[in-house]
Amino acid sequence: MNTKLPITTAIKSKHNRPTGDDFFLKKPAHLYLNDGTKFSGHVPSWQNGAYTGEVVFNTGMTGYVESLTDPSYTNQILVFTYPLIGNYGVQPNDTESGAIQVSGMIVSELAANGSHADSVSSLLEWLRSQNIPIMTGLDTRALTKYLRTRGTMVGSISLGPITTKKIKHVARRLPSIEPQTYNQKYTKKVVLVDCGAKDNILRSLLKLPVQVERVSLDYDYTTKPYDAVVLSNGPGDPTDYQKTIAIAAMALKKNKPVFGICLGSQIMALAAGAKTYKLLYGHRGHNQPCINLKDQRCYITSQNHGYAIDEKTLPKNWQVSFLNLNDQSVEGIRHKTKPFFSVQFHPEASPGPTDTAWLFNDFYKAV
Repeated sequence: MNTKLPITTAIKSKHNRPTGDDFFLKKPAHLYLNDGTKFSGHVPSWQNGAYTGEVVFNTGMTGYVESLTDPSYTNQILVFTYPLIGNYGVQPNDTESGAIQVSGMIVSELAANGSHADSVSSLLEWLRSQNIPIMTGLDTRALTKYLRTRGTMVGSISLGPITTKKIKHVARRLPSIEPQTYNQKYTKKVVLVDCGAKDNILRSLLKLPVQVERVSLDYDYTTKPYDAVVLSNGPGDPTDYQKTIAIAAMALKKNKPVFGICLGSQIMALAAGAKTYKLLYGHRGHNQPCINLKDQRCYITSQNHGYAIDEKTLPKNWQVSFLNLNDQSVEGIRHKTKPFFSVQFHPEASPGPTDTAWLFNDFYKAV
């Protein structure tokens, strides 16, 4: 049976939740997917034009400030499955980068006036200040179920009709920074390769008695003195990071510790000679169960990724260290004899559980 809907057909909400957000002026709009489906909702009165991105969903109940500022969400329209978002406003100390990174945000209901002692702004005001589109009143449950059966796809939030030919994947923005050094009082030097790193990765490293040099993703750190490397998270397809992969491959020829996180795990695998593949709809949320194959312990993890490592392509001197208990995808790899290891989830959390923060201490022991 052909389940694809024509561009003129809208999926209507079937939920029995209230349709009204906290009062703010709004107007009808639609989310158009590149398969011809559209979902109905509303946008604020000040929002105009069309906003395009890869439509993905996050199952977290809290942590919207951290998620919206996570560079891994670059060029994505983020759908929150939790029905009410914005109830505690915006806290600057919870951000994971210097700006909102998403291309758009979709919620069922928006609390336009959040309440929290540390809040400096409502979520709506914050989004408007950075010209980030938001769509409310959409049946996020129906949209999530649709994406779960058909896979992640590109979409556009628009006031007027838009043809599928105009809904195209947008190019990834490459972050570029000048090298920055922290904790200079320590002698051991860790290079943090910033592919779009969350700030809490840096904060977690700065808790260790090491000097940290934060460098851009195309910076060749292998020609200078260092004691260890951390490959960070970031947006997009890992195979797009060819220069980062090539530099990581040179680092793997040394016996110095290398620790990969999220995208960094995929880059490590590609540098070792393995392959990656795109997941149907990705893993995004704070409740992903992963098993440590070394001791069979299960950890609840924070995740945000759309690609995974193909276990069958790992070289014989590498092994899987963590598995996702929901779909058995690879969540971590480790070299059998050298100090190279990585995890697909986020041990630094923010948001989410900190059950695996001990991995930073394990990394330090290797340094």
